[in-house]
Amino acid sequence: MKWDFRRTAKYYFVRLKRLQGSPYSLAMGSAIGAAVAITPTLPLHTVIIVGITLVLRVNTIAAIIIATIISNPMTFLPQYWLAWRIGNCFFPGRLTWTRLKSILDMLLHQGMLDSLHTISQLSMDAALVLLTGGLVLAIPCGIITYLLTYRFFDKIQKKRKEKHLLNNP
Repeated sequence: MKWDFRRTAKYYFVRLKRLQGSPYSLAMGSAIGAAVAITPTLPLHTVIIVGITLVLRVNTIAAIIIATIISNPMTFLPQYWLAWRIGNCFFPGRLTWTRLKSILDMLLHQGMLDSLHTISQLSMDAALVLLTGGLVLAIPCGIITYLLTYRFFDKIQKKRKEKHLLNNP
């Protein structure tokens, strides 16, 4: 099965274009979706997005559509790599390739309880590094998405109003 990028892009463009709501609500929902999608919280993206958008009373559907565009199987690897690189700048040495290799070697020679302790220490460091890097990425991603989508939704709304006025003389 061949994947047609243009068809997929057009599908998401049309879905966004058909959304109803104020430009602010749609753009803020999109920004939240983008910010959450860029963080390494993959199994919880939808739950986090729905929670934040409901609390802030902004468009949840716009958030989920944008999150799907930003965080998909083609973007997971670069997102996690960037989050790791940025997080390592804030917490150097906590999660290096050398450390990961040495921990994997230790796990092969440890008992079950020692292995669980080693994994728990690694997971705390991994969470700290990846979440810090993800949050640093989320802020500019959310801001840029808000600015771009606000203009997009504002133009669409103006065209709709203009069309409505022309149809009802």
